[in-house]
Amino acid sequence: MRETPTVRRKARLAPVRPAGWWFDALLLAALVGLTVALAAGWFFGIDRAVADWADTHRPTVARWIAVILNYLGQGTPLTLIAAGLGLLLAIRLRSVRPLFVPVAAFVLTYLTIGPLKVWTARPAPSASVKEPFLPPEQTLPLFQDDLPVRFAQSYPSGHVANAIVWYGVIALLLAPLLASLGRTLPRRVVLAIRIVPPAVVLCTTTYLGWHWLSDSVAGLLLGLLLDRLLHRVPWDTLPLPARFRRWDRPFTKPV
Repeated sequence: MRETPTVRRKARLAPVRPAGWWFDALLLAALVGLTVALAAGWFFGIDRAVADWADTHRPTVARWIAVILNYLGQGTPLTLIAAGLGLLLAIRLRSVRPLFVPVAAFVLTYLTIGPLKVWTARPAPSASVKEPFLPPEQTLPLFQDDLPVRFAQSYPSGHVANAIVWYGVIALLLAPLLASLGRTLPRRVVLAIRIVPPAVVLCTTTYLGWHWLSDSVAGLLLGLLLDRLLHRVPWDTLPLPARFRRWDRPFTKPV
């Protein structure tokens, strides 16, 4: 008897909301436009006003609360959490596919956020009160290539971009993991996971003077763009080598 070959669905891009590529193009255009505007010296007054307000409204208790909450955007712990969820789901479902999500997120963030920071070469607001002790007006412009790299990596905010990407990955993996345990992750919880931590990180990063407001906005735009790219990937139908046949099961659950 001849064995019937397994029929595989054709890999198609997964749907995202808002649907279509127009929103991706809008995010990219907004990021490029903001970068060009800052390079031309626009929005410096807003950045300076927000930073100055934060400096004069930062009592010790509020500062420490903001510092603690800002840990929600630390890239390394978020990467490890997402990798752990992917591994647990892979073992539970006997599928290698969940592992691809944190790996892809790591590669995507590594190839975009860091290089953009180095290329734009912008100091943080705090660069005027700690090393390299720049004049306040010199902390605003982009493309200060004469500064050491460690002092000019403020734009865009990596904390904000990382928070959007990694909490999106965590939500994507957590829903099917709980489903495999017979539990459901309510949609409102998914939305809270994806929205609340990035919003907190954006506010605290700006409030602490670690980034200009425009840095945080740029991180928001970049993070949303990367998040949409990751959620477009058809993780369940990507072609895999034959050696993974025993570990080739779908895992995604619409959220």
